[in-house]
Amino acid sequence: MKTLNEQISDVISNEPVALFMKGTPQMVMCGNSHRALQALHAAGAPITTVDILPDPRIRQELAAITGWPTIPQVFVKGELVGGADITEELLASGELARKLDDELGADREQQVKVVPLELS
Repeated sequence: MKTLNEQISDVISNEPVALFMKGTPQMVMCGNSHRALQALHAAGAPITTVDILPDPRIRQELAAITGWPTIPQVFVKGELVGGADITEELLASGELARKLDDELGADREQQVKVVPLELS
């Protein structure tokens, strides 16, 4: 089984758009996570979410990897974009949609999936 660090790194590097959030898209547990999810959805992003709430180690490992202490964290093609405020600002300026078009193509499929991390 992969370590928690490896699992988180895999999601960041292998998913086109990753959102580490509190809760799931069906049951968001934080206003900022909801705002980031809505901004990504509005920009037409395919979103892969990871709920950081099941275990405090998920948040600790994520912060260790990124150096960014707050949740949510949004990644596009392995690059940390930021949290809810930055994601909303990029959406408002049109930069988020441009970034997604450049990185993923304008004909990308918009879907939302949840990736559970295996905790030992």
